[in-house]
This record gives sequence, C-alpha cells and structure tokens, in this order.
Amino acid sequence: MKDFLWVEKYRPKVIDECVLPAELKDTFTDIIKTGQLPNMLFSGTSGLGKTTVAKALCNMLDLDYILINGSEEGNIETLRGKIKQFASSVSLQGGYKVVILDEADGLNAQSFQPALRGFLEEFSDNCRFILTANFKNRIIQPLHSRCGVYEFNTSRKMMAELCQTFFARSVEILKEEGISLDKVQMTALAALITKHAPDWRRVLMELQRATVSGELSIGSLNSVETSYEKLFEVLKAKDFKKMRTWVATNMDVDTSTIFRAIYDSMYDRINTASIPQLVLILADYQYKDAFVADHELNTVACMTEIMANVEFN
Repeated sequence: MKDFLWVEKYRPKVIDECVLPAELKDTFTDIIKTGQLPNMLFSGTSGLGKTTVAKALCNMLDLDYILINGSEEGNIETLRGKIKQFASSVSLQGGYKVVILDEADGLNAQSFQPALRGFLEEFSDNCRFILTANFKNRIIQPLHSRCGVYEFNTSRKMMAELCQTFFARSVEILKEEGISLDKVQMTALAALITKHAPDWRRVLMELQRATVSGELSIGSLNSVETSYEKLFEVLKAKDFKKMRTWVATNMDVDTSTIFRAIYDSMYDRINTASIPQLVLILADYQYKDAFVADHELNTVACMTEIMANVEFN
C-alpha cells in the first residue's frame, strides 16, 4: 500500500530533492554538513514538506528516529512511556536519536507541552526533538525558546519558482508512471499546481486520482474547480442545508485552503462593496481555526456569516 500511494512512493529522501525556498534548503544543507541537529520547530501550512524534511534530515545523518503523531498521541502518557523509553536508550547506530513530533500543535498544551520542556533538556546528550506544526501559535512559548524555529511559508514571488520546480517534478513522476502529456494536459497540470500550491501533497493526491485510467484526465482535474463553483452557488442562494453538505463533503481539504479559494475568487463573484466585509470574515475564522476543536463547525459558521453579510454578483 505504501508503494501504491504517490505521496509516499515519491517522498523525497534527501534535502536536495525537497521543494523548498533556496534559503531554507541551504540552511538544512549546512546543518547536514555539521552532523548535528538542534532541537527544531518546523512551522507552515499543511503539505509543505515539514515531515518530509524531518525524515530526510534523519536519513541523511543515519540517525535512529521515532515519529509521533501529536493529533493522535498528544497525551502525557505517550511522553512518559513511549518517548521517554526511546529517548533514554542507546542508539544502535551510535550517536544520538531523534523524536519527530508531527502535528505538534495537537499536543496537549496543559500537560504534554509543559512536560516536554524538561525532556528537551534532560535528554539533550542522547536525543533531539523536531516538532512540526501548522499553527505555531498553538505551541507554548517555552518550547519556541528551546527550539530553532524554521518557517516553511514563503512569499508569493518565491512561490512561483517553487511551482515551476514542482511542475518539473510532477512531469517526472507521471513519466515514471508511464503517463505522457500533451499540451492541453500540461496546461491543466500547471493550473492544478498553481491552484493548490504550496500544498504539494494535495497536488500529488489529485494527480494520482486523475490518472487511474492510465492517462491524465482533464475532467478529473477540473472537478475541484467545479466543487468551488458549487459552493459559491449555494452561498449566493443562501441555502444552508446544501452549504452544510458541501462543507461536510470537503473536510478532507485543509480549511485554510477553502478560505483562500474564496479569497482568491472574490473579485469575480462578490459585490465590490462587500469585499472588505468578506475579507474580515475570512481572516476572523481562519484565526479561530487555529484554536477550535471542531473545524467543520467553525467552517460552517464562517459560511453562514458570509451568507448573511455578503452580497454576490
């Protein structure tokens, strides 16, 4: 199954293969040269390659590591049991070990995160910690001060260069899978990457879905855009029931991507006088999304406020 999923099959194994801004890639390359990993906090939206970089650093330095999903194992028992046992034992490879705390913003901020402060210091000779987080403001400040913070989000100018890099990578992947592209398909691929950048994982998932027939289906790639057109239709019609159904169906998409899609399309679909109000609504609910327990409820609340306060063309 791992080889079947493109996001795993084509996951970069070394830093040079990762799609990153040049400055960030150079920083990680310099760390590899020293042979020593500091405690690190990787911050940025989903799909940017934070976990991939963490694994690549460990692989390139030939270090034993354990991956803990903070959203699933973010309780104090995991820290006192699994992590303490791993961090306190001697590495079979020699040298130190690494604990990768994936989705660390899901770690309990009242128990796990405060206790982790002591672990970073207690096991500093034998173990290093790499935390990844979509929302770094969910990580308590004492952990920020104990880790080097590496921001994976980048400027829109740099994003254009990264899209070009990932376009070339995608063409290579399709070629490896025995799928050739004509000019129309190349244009559709470029549009897909531009739409979902910098969520490279989402792009690969959409590409794999669109090639189940053995060739790249333009219709499958366009289905995502059609989905957002449907959202705008139900918002304009103020149809709460259909809006709630749309949200429930699309909760596999990162909610920030949904907010961004509405923002990017607002000039074509929203009455000019309502645009400032829409921007305030989107910004408010994107901020709240970093703290809420139920992302679906927060998204539905956002759409409800849009329906009530925004005029559509």
